[in-house]
This record gives sequence, structure tokens and C-alpha cells, in this order.
Amino acid sequence: MSDTSQKPGETPASAAGGRTNVTKKGGGDPAGRGRTTIADGVVEKIAGLAARDVLGVHAMGSGLSRTFGAVRDRVPGGSTKSVSRGVKAEVGEVQTALDLEIVVEYGVSIADTARAVRENVIAAVERMTGLEVVEVNIAVSDVKLPDEEDEEPESRLQ
Repeated sequence: MSDTSQKPGETPASAAGGRTNVTKKGGGDPAGRGRTTIADGVVEKIAGLAARDVLGVHAMGSGLSRTFGAVRDRVPGGSTKSVSRGVKAEVGEVQTALDLEIVVEYGVSIADTARAVRENVIAAVERMTGLEVVEVNIAVSDVKLPDEEDEEPESRLQ
């Protein structure tokens, strides 16, 4: 027979050789001890990079915004290539909605390219931010023809 009687100052768990529950200081889950906010620009950059990764996407933004971006990129001290060009995000506390404007390569299926862009953008934004992407609207503003010269200087050899 084993002796299961408690000694003075012992809890039933420690008498049985188990661990006691210890309450941590600060009260609870560390995730609940503050707030994280994500700027619209952060989501726009993530979405822009994810959209550019899709085969068949030639560029982001309308012709006018790409032209202004190319001029701005040439100015010394100007901004670097804008990864968020052609992307607009509305970010709430737990959800986000995105509008993308893309230029597709001639010959690709626009419907398939848009579907792939939507899937890639949703996966990247949700994985990196934890926000729920409620919609991704895609506007195809142009088709890049094989014989057209690129407007963006970063695509030319110097």
C-alpha cells in the first residue's frame, strides 16, 4: 500500500508528484496585450509583388501611371520603382479589400490570369498580415503586344 496522505504545506498535486498550475504575471495571452495596425501601403506592396509574380502579368497600373512612374524613377533622389503601382487597398481592423489594375501579355487567357492573380494576392496578403481579404477587383487596362516597346526603363538593357 502506498501512502497518499498530504504533508503540511503540500498541495494534492505536489503530494502526488505532479505539477501545480502557476499563474503567469501580466494576466493572460501576450497577443491580447496590445494592438497591431497595418497601413494600406503595406498591403498594397504585398499585393503588388504577389500580382507581378503571376505569369502573364506584364505590368501594373494604367499607361499614364506607368509613364509618370518611369519619369519619377529617372529623377535622381526620386522614389525607387513603386511596387504598389496599380494597387489600391482599403484596410480595416480584420479585413481588407483590394483593387488592382494590370497589363497582360498578348496571347494569355485574361480570365485565367485574373484568377491566378486573385489567388496569389489573397494567399500572400492573408499569410503575411492575418487580415481576411474580402475582395480583389481586377481591371485589365491594356494588353502588351509582342512588337510594342516597353515604357518602363527597368525592363530595358542599358
